[in-house]
Amino acid sequence: MSDAPDSVLLLAYGGPTGPDEIRPFLDGVLRGRPVPPARYEQVVRNYLTVGGASPINRLTMLQAEGLRAALAAVGPALPVYVGMRHWRPFISETVESMAREGRRRAVGVILAPHPSEVSRDSYVHAVDEARARLGPDPLAVDYVPDWSDHALFIEAVAARVSGTLETVPEPRRRDASLVFTAHSIPVPMARASGYAEQVAKTAGLVCRRLGLGAWSIAYQSRSGNPADPWLEPDILDALRTLAGRGARDVVVVPVGFVSDHVEVLYDLDIAARGVAQDLGIGFHRAGTVGDHPVFLQLLAHLVRQAARIAP
Repeated sequence: MSDAPDSVLLLAYGGPTGPDEIRPFLDGVLRGRPVPPARYEQVVRNYLTVGGASPINRLTMLQAEGLRAALAAVGPALPVYVGMRHWRPFISETVESMAREGRRRAVGVILAPHPSEVSRDSYVHAVDEARARLGPDPLAVDYVPDWSDHALFIEAVAARVSGTLETVPEPRRRDASLVFTAHSIPVPMARASGYAEQVAKTAGLVCRRLGLGAWSIAYQSRSGNPADPWLEPDILDALRTLAGRGARDVVVVPVGFVSDHVEVLYDLDIAARGVAQDLGIGFHRAGTVGDHPVFLQLLAHLVRQAARIAP
């Protein structure tokens, strides 16, 4: 078929791969938007604290390689390209490279489970801008549908949660508090996209699969004007609330992220863990789905579905 896809375009946020890239990366993210100098320097320190780089580029490449292998096993065997919104390889560079190599139609996969203006629309816009520069007959991109409640995503997250629950001392395991986190966004943006409802739906489906009844949602890594309303509660406030209720252990599940990066490695593993320790709460963080085989199976299924091969 002439309109069959001949490639996959995997889209992710991107991040600095070394200390010398931190400031150029942040400047690109901000694009001239005013940020208090103290806040800017704090983010720089956060990156330096976790090793001076973000692992998201490397981890996304592993996801791309895993998806490539999964597609080769079940068909169609398609090349998988990676485009980053905020670092190399930039989306514009990748789209240009795909066109130069003769790609005509791609399946687009945005590596963010819960769509919103910042987690989906901005990626589509970046791809459209890159396509517009290709001329009158640009690369076509068909995006996979929402997958935040797909059974395979739920299975992959549940597997990560189950493994983490095993790290809670057995006498306290059944009483551990389960908190799902996602990136906070402005309240009006969340209302427009149904973001919060989708995060809650994912969390509920994961708990149903595991047979767990009690769970909660918290948000993290908010930025922007402190006076503007963003989704709450913040994970640090949620931990304090749990401590006030007598919680001894918390299992934090970053369900809004599919790869580790500074929001996970610093905001959760260092900042949230530190607050939990001060409160006397055992802190256990579930892994992101990353290159879990079931998550790669999901990506392959979505690509096959977009290519009209899978139901």
